[in-house]
Amino acid sequence: MEQEQIIQGRTVTESDIDTIRNLIANNPEWHRTRISRELCELWNWRNDAGAIKDMAARSLLRKLAEKGLIALPAPIRSSNNQHKFKNTGEKPTYEPIEAKLSELQPIQVVEVEDDNQASLFRSLVAHYHYLGYQGPVGENLRYLVYDCHNRILGCLLFGASAWRVASRDRWIGWDDEQRREGLSRVANNMRFLILPQVRVAHLASHLLGKISRRISADWSKKYGHPIDLLETFVENQRFAGTCYKAANWKKVGETAGRSRNDRKNTLKVPVKSVWLYQLGSNRVSCCQGALS
Repeated sequence: MEQEQIIQGRTVTESDIDTIRNLIANNPEWHRTRISRELCELWNWRNDAGAIKDMAARSLLRKLAEKGLIALPAPIRSSNNQHKFKNTGEKPTYEPIEAKLSELQPIQVVEVEDDNQASLFRSLVAHYHYLGYQGPVGENLRYLVYDCHNRILGCLLFGASAWRVASRDRWIGWDDEQRREGLSRVANNMRFLILPQVRVAHLASHLLGKISRRISADWSKKYGHPIDLLETFVENQRFAGTCYKAANWKKVGETAGRSRNDRKNTLKVPVKSVWLYQLGSNRVSCCQGALS
């Protein structure tokens, strides 16, 4: 009986691996990006909007190579730095904003769509967020936030959900198969930045509320499917998650304090609390429990 394994949310058989090996052997001049794109076309591996899942395929190829099941050509540039933004420009400075929330209305939440907006987003996160900027892999949405005078206040990034989180999966009621089917309808709030010069009470929770009312429609427009659930991970030593609590997100547990790259269970990372927010009356695909 042919063996199967789940990689990058996809069932991969021995025949699939042979197909990849032949694709690489028959096209020695192809680089990794070309291989991943051709594999997507061959498998018709696409998202709900019809776009090929190129980054997912590339990740699948890397994982197969790490297992010793295929041999990939050398990367054109290091995968560790491929999405890392190195900002060599001067740190932008902004005038302090201290006001009541009502004095800044209407707050404008603008989806990043052009190169100028993308450059500003990267610069803000790289210079002002403690984690810096690293380009997201896969489906994502980026937002810039302005006040009524068009002054920049901050930005938010939502990307692909974490593959496996015990407290989240237990709360929803997912088994492994249900998690694989439902993850595409979960978005991770990967970065949330309000500039340090901005001191406006209740602004953070207000922004979370505004985002929650539009993100599913924005995601559907861009990727062809809605979002049912938002998640985020708050580093306990730095933050209390106050704005998420004020915006009616629910704390459902904590991470184990290990990295996704910790294959030998020796790498310790900060413990984070796990927060979830269910959008409207929707239910996460295949979930058995309700987030209430």
